[in-house]
Amino acid sequence: MANSSNSSFHLLLVYASLLIPSSCYSQRPWSPSGDAAMFVFGDSLFDAGNNNYLKSALGRADFWPYGETFFKHPTGRFSDGRIIPDFIAEYLNLPFIAPYLQPGNHQYLAGVNFASGGAGALVETNKGFVIDLKTQLSYFRKVKQQLGEERGDTETRTLLSKAIYLFSIGSNDYLAPFSTNFSAFHSYSKKDYVGMVVGNLTTVIKEIYENGGRRFGFLNVEPLGCSPYARAVLQNNTRGCVDELTVLAKLHNRELAKVLKELTGQLKGFKYSNFDFYTSLGERINNPSKYGFKKGRVACCGTGPYRGIPSCGGKRTIKEYQLCDDASEYLFFDGSHPSEKANYQFAELMWMGRPGPHNLRALVQE
Repeated sequence: MANSSNSSFHLLLVYASLLIPSSCYSQRPWSPSGDAAMFVFGDSLFDAGNNNYLKSALGRADFWPYGETFFKHPTGRFSDGRIIPDFIAEYLNLPFIAPYLQPGNHQYLAGVNFASGGAGALVETNKGFVIDLKTQLSYFRKVKQQLGEERGDTETRTLLSKAIYLFSIGSNDYLAPFSTNFSAFHSYSKKDYVGMVVGNLTTVIKEIYENGGRRFGFLNVEPLGCSPYARAVLQNNTRGCVDELTVLAKLHNRELAKVLKELTGQLKGFKYSNFDFYTSLGERINNPSKYGFKKGRVACCGTGPYRGIPSCGGKRTIKEYQLCDDASEYLFFDGSHPSEKANYQFAELMWMGRPGPHNLRALVQE
Protein backbone atom coordinates (compact mmCIF):
# COMPACT_ATOMS: atom_id res chain seq x y z
CA MET A 1 0.00 0.00 0.00
CA ALA A 2 1.05 3.60 -0.48
CA ASN A 3 2.97 5.22 2.36
CA SER A 4 1.46 8.27 4.06
CA SER A 5 3.47 10.90 2.17
CA ASN A 6 2.65 9.39 -1.21
CA SER A 7 -1.01 9.04 -0.23
CA SER A 8 -1.06 12.73 0.68
CA PHE A 9 0.51 13.59 -2.65
CA HIS A 10 -2.12 11.51 -4.43
CA LEU A 11 -4.93 13.24 -2.52
CA LEU A 12 -3.52 16.63 -3.49
CA LEU A 13 -3.52 15.56 -7.14
CA VAL A 14 -7.12 14.42 -6.91
CA TYR A 15 -8.14 17.66 -5.15
CA ALA A 16 -6.37 19.70 -7.81
CA SER A 17 -8.21 17.78 -10.52
CA LEU A 18 -11.51 18.91 -9.05
CA LEU A 19 -10.44 22.55 -9.35
CA ILE A 20 -9.09 22.29 -12.91
CA PRO A 21 -11.27 21.09 -15.81
CA SER A 22 -10.06 17.67 -16.94
CA SER A 23 -9.67 18.79 -20.55
CA CYS A 24 -7.25 21.48 -19.39
CA TYR A 25 -5.46 19.17 -16.97
CA SER A 26 -4.82 16.54 -19.62
CA GLN A 27 -3.43 19.16 -22.01
CA ARG A 28 -1.48 21.21 -19.48
CA PRO A 29 1.51 23.05 -20.98
CA TRP A 30 4.83 21.23 -21.08
CA SER A 31 8.16 22.01 -22.65
CA PRO A 32 11.25 19.80 -22.83
CA SER A 33 13.52 20.39 -19.85
CA GLY A 34 15.58 17.24 -19.70
CA ASP A 35 12.66 15.16 -18.39
CA ALA A 36 12.24 11.74 -19.94
CA ALA A 37 9.56 11.36 -22.60
CA MET A 38 7.33 8.27 -22.57
CA PHE A 39 6.24 6.05 -25.45
CA VAL A 40 3.42 3.65 -24.59
CA PHE A 41 2.75 0.34 -26.36
CA GLY A 42 0.18 -2.33 -25.66
CA ASP A 43 -3.43 -3.20 -25.05
CA SER A 44 -6.51 -1.96 -23.18
CA LEU A 45 -4.67 -1.64 -19.86
CA PHE A 46 -2.69 1.21 -21.49
CA ASP A 47 -5.07 2.47 -24.24
CA ALA A 48 -5.74 6.17 -23.61
CA GLY A 49 -8.24 6.43 -26.47
CA ASN A 50 -6.72 5.10 -29.70
CA ASN A 51 -9.64 2.72 -30.20
CA ASN A 52 -11.98 5.74 -30.26
CA TYR A 53 -10.66 6.40 -33.76
CA LEU A 54 -10.87 2.87 -35.15
CA LYS A 55 -14.04 2.37 -37.18
CA SER A 56 -14.11 -1.37 -36.45
CA ALA A 57 -12.54 -1.43 -32.99
CA LEU A 58 -12.93 -4.67 -31.05
CA GLY A 59 -13.73 -2.68 -27.93
CA ARG A 60 -14.19 0.94 -26.95
CA ALA A 61 -14.56 2.83 -23.71
CA ASP A 62 -15.76 6.14 -25.11
CA PHE A 63 -19.07 6.11 -23.28
CA TRP A 64 -20.38 6.52 -19.74
CA PRO A 65 -19.62 5.37 -17.06
CA TYR A 66 -16.01 4.99 -18.23
CA GLY A 67 -14.10 8.02 -16.98
CA GLU A 68 -16.67 8.87 -14.32
CA THR A 69 -14.26 9.23 -11.39
CA PHE A 70 -11.50 11.57 -12.50
CA PHE A 71 -12.26 12.99 -15.91
CA LYS A 72 -16.02 13.18 -15.32
CA HIS A 73 -16.52 12.09 -18.94
CA PRO A 74 -15.40 9.10 -21.06
CA THR A 75 -11.98 9.42 -22.70
CA GLY A 76 -11.49 5.97 -24.18
CA ARG A 77 -9.63 4.65 -21.15
CA PHE A 78 -10.90 1.29 -19.94
CA SER A 79 -11.34 2.44 -16.34
CA ASP A 80 -13.41 4.76 -14.20
CA GLY A 81 -10.49 7.20 -14.26
CA ARG A 82 -6.78 7.25 -14.90
CA ILE A 83 -4.77 4.29 -16.10
CA ILE A 84 -1.22 3.25 -15.22
CA PRO A 85 0.56 5.36 -17.88
CA ASP A 86 -1.27 8.48 -16.62
CA PHE A 87 0.22 8.06 -13.15
CA ILE A 88 3.67 7.25 -14.54
CA ALA A 89 3.46 10.43 -16.63
CA GLU A 90 2.77 12.42 -13.45
CA TYR A 91 5.82 10.87 -11.79
CA LEU A 92 7.86 11.88 -14.87
CA ASN A 93 6.54 15.46 -14.70
CA LEU A 94 4.82 14.98 -18.06
CA PRO A 95 1.31 15.80 -19.28
CA PHE A 96 -0.99 12.85 -19.93
CA ILE A 97 0.43 11.07 -22.97
CA ALA A 98 -2.02 11.52 -25.86
CA PRO A 99 -3.22 8.72 -28.18
CA TYR A 100 -1.36 8.55 -31.47
CA LEU A 101 -4.60 8.51 -33.47
CA GLN A 102 -6.10 11.52 -31.69
CA PRO A 103 -6.80 14.17 -34.33
CA GLY A 104 -4.43 17.10 -34.09
CA ASN A 105 -1.88 15.20 -31.98
CA HIS A 106 1.37 16.02 -33.77
CA GLN A 107 3.59 17.05 -30.85
CA TYR A 108 5.70 14.16 -29.64
CA LEU A 109 8.33 15.76 -27.42
CA ALA A 110 6.65 14.31 -24.31
CA GLY A 111 6.02 10.99 -26.07
CA VAL A 112 2.89 9.38 -27.48
CA ASN A 113 0.57 6.46 -26.71
CA PHE A 114 0.18 3.72 -29.35
CA ALA A 115 -1.75 1.19 -27.20
CA SER A 116 -4.98 -0.33 -28.48
CA GLY A 117 -7.65 -2.25 -26.59
CA GLY A 118 -7.65 -5.88 -27.72
CA ALA A 119 -4.18 -5.74 -29.28
CA GLY A 120 -1.70 -8.56 -29.07
CA ALA A 121 1.91 -9.28 -29.92
CA LEU A 122 0.68 -11.55 -32.72
CA VAL A 123 -0.70 -9.85 -35.82
CA GLU A 124 -3.42 -12.52 -35.95
CA THR A 125 -4.82 -11.60 -32.53
CA ASN A 126 -8.13 -9.79 -33.13
CA LYS A 127 -6.84 -8.92 -36.60
CA GLY A 128 -8.64 -6.06 -38.31
CA PHE A 129 -10.14 -4.75 -35.07
CA VAL A 130 -7.07 -3.44 -33.20
CA ILE A 131 -3.70 -1.78 -33.68
CA ASP A 132 -1.43 -4.80 -33.30
CA LEU A 133 2.06 -4.45 -31.84
CA LYS A 134 3.76 -4.56 -35.24
CA THR A 135 1.62 -1.67 -36.44
CA GLN A 136 2.31 0.23 -33.21
CA LEU A 137 6.01 -0.16 -34.00
CA SER A 138 5.47 1.25 -37.49
CA TYR A 139 3.79 4.30 -35.92
CA PHE A 140 6.81 4.74 -33.66
CA ARG A 141 9.07 4.79 -36.71
CA LYS A 142 6.95 7.59 -38.20
CA VAL A 143 7.17 9.55 -34.96
CA LYS A 144 10.94 9.21 -34.93
CA GLN A 145 11.10 10.44 -38.51
CA GLN A 146 8.93 13.46 -37.72
CA LEU A 147 10.97 14.29 -34.63
CA GLY A 148 14.13 14.12 -36.71
CA GLU A 149 12.73 16.48 -39.31
CA GLU A 150 11.54 18.97 -36.69
CA ARG A 151 14.27 18.82 -34.04
CA GLY A 152 17.28 17.42 -35.85
CA ASP A 153 19.09 14.11 -35.44
CA THR A 154 21.12 15.02 -32.36
CA GLU A 155 18.18 16.21 -30.25
CA THR A 156 16.06 13.29 -31.43
CA ARG A 157 18.74 10.76 -30.45
CA THR A 158 18.99 12.33 -27.01
CA LEU A 159 15.21 12.34 -26.52
CA LEU A 160 14.84 8.70 -27.60
CA SER A 161 17.75 7.51 -25.46
CA LYS A 162 16.33 9.16 -22.32
CA ALA A 163 12.73 8.11 -22.96
CA ILE A 164 10.82 5.38 -21.15
CA TYR A 165 9.20 2.71 -23.37
CA LEU A 166 6.25 1.21 -21.50
CA PHE A 167 4.68 -2.12 -22.53
CA SER A 168 1.56 -4.06 -21.59
CA ILE A 169 1.10 -6.82 -24.17
CA GLY A 170 0.37 -10.54 -24.38
CA SER A 171 -2.91 -10.97 -22.50
CA ASN A 172 -5.08 -10.85 -25.61
CA ASP A 173 -2.88 -13.37 -27.40
CA TYR A 174 -3.94 -15.88 -24.74
CA LEU A 175 -7.54 -14.74 -24.34
CA ALA A 176 -8.32 -14.74 -28.07
CA PRO A 177 -8.28 -18.54 -28.50
CA PHE A 178 -10.92 -18.84 -25.76
CA SER A 179 -13.28 -16.16 -27.06
CA THR A 180 -12.87 -16.54 -30.84
CA ASN A 181 -12.14 -19.23 -33.39
CA PHE A 182 -8.41 -18.62 -33.38
CA SER A 183 -6.88 -21.56 -35.24
CA ALA A 184 -3.25 -20.43 -34.80
CA PHE A 185 -3.36 -21.28 -31.11
CA HIS A 186 -4.45 -24.87 -31.64
CA SER A 187 -1.65 -25.56 -34.13
CA TYR A 188 1.10 -25.24 -31.52
CA SER A 189 2.04 -26.54 -28.12
CA LYS A 190 1.57 -24.08 -25.26
CA LYS A 191 5.33 -23.61 -25.00
CA ASP A 192 5.73 -22.89 -28.71
CA TYR A 193 2.76 -20.54 -28.78
CA VAL A 194 4.12 -18.55 -25.83
CA GLY A 195 7.48 -18.55 -27.60
CA MET A 196 5.89 -16.86 -30.62
CA VAL A 197 4.20 -14.21 -28.48
CA VAL A 198 7.35 -13.36 -26.54
CA GLY A 199 9.40 -13.66 -29.74
CA ASN A 200 7.30 -10.99 -31.46
CA LEU A 201 7.67 -8.71 -28.45
CA THR A 202 11.43 -9.31 -28.44
CA THR A 203 11.65 -8.30 -32.10
CA VAL A 204 9.89 -5.02 -31.31
CA ILE A 205 12.15 -4.34 -28.32
CA LYS A 206 15.24 -4.88 -30.47
CA GLU A 207 14.00 -2.55 -33.18
CA ILE A 208 13.22 0.20 -30.67
CA TYR A 209 16.71 -0.31 -29.28
CA GLU A 210 18.16 0.04 -32.79
CA ASN A 211 16.22 3.30 -33.08
CA GLY A 212 17.78 4.65 -29.90
CA GLY A 213 15.60 3.30 -27.07
CA ARG A 214 17.43 2.20 -23.93
CA ARG A 215 14.98 2.29 -21.00
CA PHE A 216 12.07 -0.15 -21.02
CA GLY A 217 9.25 -0.87 -18.59
CA PHE A 218 7.08 -3.98 -18.76
CA LEU A 219 3.97 -5.41 -17.12
CA ASN A 220 4.02 -9.16 -17.17
CA VAL A 221 0.73 -10.96 -17.84
CA GLU A 222 -1.84 -10.86 -15.05
CA PRO A 223 -3.65 -13.96 -13.67
CA LEU A 224 -5.98 -13.94 -16.68
CA GLY A 225 -8.08 -16.85 -15.57
CA CYS A 226 -9.15 -15.15 -12.33
CA SER A 227 -10.66 -11.94 -13.69
CA PRO A 228 -14.43 -11.40 -13.34
CA TYR A 229 -14.67 -11.77 -17.13
CA ALA A 230 -12.89 -15.14 -17.17
CA ARG A 231 -14.93 -16.45 -14.25
CA ALA A 232 -18.25 -15.32 -15.75
CA VAL A 233 -17.76 -15.96 -19.45
CA LEU A 234 -15.01 -18.54 -19.94
CA GLN A 235 -15.48 -20.80 -16.93
CA ASN A 236 -18.43 -23.15 -16.62
CA ASN A 237 -17.84 -23.48 -12.91
CA THR A 238 -17.78 -19.78 -12.02
CA ARG A 239 -16.38 -20.44 -8.54
CA GLY A 240 -12.90 -21.06 -9.86
CA CYS A 241 -10.34 -19.55 -12.19
CA VAL A 242 -9.71 -20.74 -15.75
CA ASP A 243 -6.71 -22.97 -15.13
CA GLU A 244 -5.52 -23.12 -18.74
CA LEU A 245 -5.21 -19.34 -18.87
CA THR A 246 -3.26 -19.38 -15.62
CA VAL A 247 -0.81 -21.89 -17.10
CA LEU A 248 -0.31 -19.71 -20.18
CA ALA A 249 0.22 -16.57 -18.10
CA LYS A 250 2.86 -18.28 -15.97
CA LEU A 251 4.64 -19.66 -19.04
CA HIS A 252 4.63 -16.21 -20.62
CA ASN A 253 6.02 -14.54 -17.52
CA ARG A 254 8.84 -17.04 -17.13
CA GLU A 255 9.81 -16.68 -20.80
CA LEU A 256 9.60 -12.88 -20.69
CA ALA A 257 11.86 -12.70 -17.61
CA LYS A 258 14.36 -15.01 -19.28
CA VAL A 259 14.43 -13.01 -22.54
CA LEU A 260 14.82 -9.65 -20.79
CA LYS A 261 17.77 -10.97 -18.81
CA GLU A 262 19.34 -12.22 -22.04
CA LEU A 263 18.82 -8.88 -23.78
CA THR A 264 20.68 -7.13 -20.97
CA GLY A 265 23.76 -9.12 -21.91
CA GLN A 266 23.25 -8.71 -25.66
CA LEU A 267 22.35 -5.01 -25.99
CA LYS A 268 24.79 -2.48 -24.57
CA GLY A 269 23.02 0.08 -22.39
CA PHE A 270 19.69 -1.81 -22.39
CA LYS A 271 17.93 -1.38 -19.05
CA TYR A 272 14.51 -2.56 -17.98
CA SER A 273 11.93 -2.80 -15.24
CA ASN A 274 9.67 -5.86 -15.25
CA PHE A 275 6.68 -5.33 -12.96
CA ASP A 276 5.16 -8.52 -11.54
CA PHE A 277 1.58 -7.65 -12.38
CA TYR A 278 0.60 -11.30 -12.01
CA THR A 279 1.47 -11.40 -8.32
CA SER A 280 0.30 -7.87 -7.47
CA LEU A 281 -3.14 -8.30 -9.03
CA GLY A 282 -3.48 -11.82 -7.65
CA GLU A 283 -2.76 -10.63 -4.10
CA ARG A 284 -5.50 -8.03 -4.39
CA ILE A 285 -8.00 -10.52 -5.83
CA ASN A 286 -7.44 -12.84 -2.89
CA ASN A 287 -6.97 -10.25 -0.12
CA PRO A 288 -8.79 -7.09 -1.22
CA SER A 289 -9.23 -5.57 2.25
CA LYS A 290 -5.46 -5.62 2.81
CA TYR A 291 -5.15 -3.10 -0.04
CA GLY A 292 -8.18 -0.95 0.74
CA PHE A 293 -10.81 -2.67 -1.42
CA LYS A 294 -14.13 -4.20 -0.43
CA LYS A 295 -14.45 -6.33 -3.56
CA GLY A 296 -11.64 -8.20 -5.27
CA ARG A 297 -13.51 -10.66 -7.45
CA VAL A 298 -16.62 -8.71 -8.44
CA ALA A 299 -16.42 -5.84 -10.93
CA CYS A 300 -17.97 -2.44 -10.29
CA CYS A 301 -19.64 -2.31 -13.72
CA GLY A 302 -21.14 -5.15 -15.75
CA THR A 303 -23.70 -7.89 -15.43
CA GLY A 304 -23.99 -11.60 -14.69
CA PRO A 305 -21.78 -13.56 -12.29
CA TYR A 306 -19.14 -11.32 -10.71
CA ARG A 307 -20.47 -8.57 -13.04
CA GLY A 308 -17.99 -10.13 -15.42
CA ILE A 309 -20.09 -10.11 -18.59
CA PRO A 310 -18.83 -7.11 -20.65
CA SER A 311 -21.98 -4.98 -20.71
CA CYS A 312 -20.71 -1.89 -18.85
CA GLY A 313 -22.36 1.19 -20.29
CA GLY A 314 -24.95 -0.76 -22.26
CA LYS A 315 -23.28 -0.04 -25.61
CA ARG A 316 -22.26 -3.59 -26.45
CA THR A 317 -24.32 -6.69 -27.26
CA ILE A 318 -25.89 -6.80 -23.80
CA LYS A 319 -27.58 -3.53 -22.86
CA GLU A 320 -28.44 -4.20 -19.21
CA TYR A 321 -25.74 -3.61 -16.61
CA GLN A 322 -25.20 -2.81 -12.96
CA LEU A 323 -22.95 -0.02 -11.67
CA CYS A 324 -21.56 0.21 -8.15
CA ASP A 325 -21.87 3.38 -6.07
CA ASP A 326 -18.15 3.79 -5.38
CA ALA A 327 -15.58 2.44 -7.83
CA SER A 328 -12.76 2.95 -5.31
CA GLU A 329 -14.14 0.06 -3.29
CA TYR A 330 -13.56 -2.32 -6.22
CA LEU A 331 -10.34 -3.80 -7.58
CA PHE A 332 -11.93 -4.18 -11.03
CA PHE A 333 -13.97 -1.46 -12.69
CA ASP A 334 -15.30 -3.76 -15.41
CA GLY A 335 -14.78 -7.47 -15.97
CA SER A 336 -11.21 -7.16 -17.24
CA HIS A 337 -9.82 -3.79 -16.18
CA PRO A 338 -8.71 -2.34 -12.84
CA SER A 339 -10.31 0.65 -11.19
CA GLU A 340 -8.42 3.94 -11.02
CA LYS A 341 -7.53 3.26 -7.38
CA ALA A 342 -5.97 -0.06 -8.34
CA ASN A 343 -4.13 1.52 -11.28
CA TYR A 344 -2.63 4.08 -8.90
CA GLN A 345 -1.36 1.32 -6.63
CA PHE A 346 0.20 -0.57 -9.53
CA ALA A 347 1.80 2.57 -10.95
CA GLU A 348 3.27 3.43 -7.56
CA LEU A 349 4.78 -0.06 -7.29
CA MET A 350 6.20 0.22 -10.81
CA TRP A 351 7.71 3.60 -10.02
CA MET A 352 9.22 3.04 -6.60
CA GLY A 353 8.79 -0.63 -5.81
CA ARG A 354 11.17 -3.45 -6.67
CA PRO A 355 10.24 -4.88 -10.08
CA GLY A 356 13.43 -6.57 -11.24
CA PRO A 357 16.03 -5.55 -11.80
CA HIS A 358 15.05 -1.85 -11.49
CA ASN A 359 12.01 0.24 -10.74
CA LEU A 360 11.08 2.97 -13.21
CA ARG A 361 12.40 5.74 -10.97
CA ALA A 362 15.82 4.06 -10.93
CA LEU A 363 15.76 3.80 -14.74
CA VAL A 364 15.12 7.52 -15.08
CA GLN A 365 17.79 8.48 -12.55
CA GLU A 366 20.56 6.39 -14.13
